[in-house]
Amino acid sequence: MPWSCILCRHSIYSCLRCYCFGWWSIMDCKAGKKRFYNYQYFTQTSNGLPFFRDNLQKLISDFANKGFTISEMVVLSGAHSFGQAQCFTFRDRIYNNASDIDAGFASTRRRNCPSRGGDTKLAPLDLVTSTSFDNNYYKNVVQKKGLLETNQILLSGGSTYDIVRDYSKNPTIFKRDFAAAMAKMSDLSPLTGQSGVIRRICSSLT
Repeated sequence: MPWSCILCRHSIYSCLRCYCFGWWSIMDCKAGKKRFYNYQYFTQTSNGLPFFRDNLQKLISDFANKGFTISEMVVLSGAHSFGQAQCFTFRDRIYNNASDIDAGFASTRRRNCPSRGGDTKLAPLDLVTSTSFDNNYYKNVVQKKGLLETNQILLSGGSTYDIVRDYSKNPTIFKRDFAAAMAKMSDLSPLTGQSGVIRRICSSLT
């Protein structure tokens, strides 16, 4: 997940704000934060974003470098409760993995993601409730139905194993912890002084 700006619906805007103002009832939202001027500035300041093939230790390290705990990393991955991923990001997982993926899930995903070509074909990150914010993402991971390698690796038996299982069983605790972690992320690396702008048109980078 990104630290700052991603495509959210059809507008380029802070994913944090899309989550925050979409679920204002569970989150303490802050408005008026300065944002990037343009794509070039965003590119220059977006080093260290998690990669869909990162191993668990790399994910932990990247989030730790931004001041997040292992538990916060796991709960922020719950942002994959909805959204979609392009075929090239999960092709290797559904064709070349036989150990930590449900066979039926892999077969289903292959229908719309060929072994060659079709890189931009989409699949939902959450198999069951792809348009709802809930803890079903963690249930998918427990059932070996995580779409991305970085989703499923959270259940690899490391320090994240128990956290994933806890969130899969308790949606209330998940939403509480997610709200706290998102609020913390919204304060990450604020732009001050002459850097950035407060946008009057959220979808505009200029």
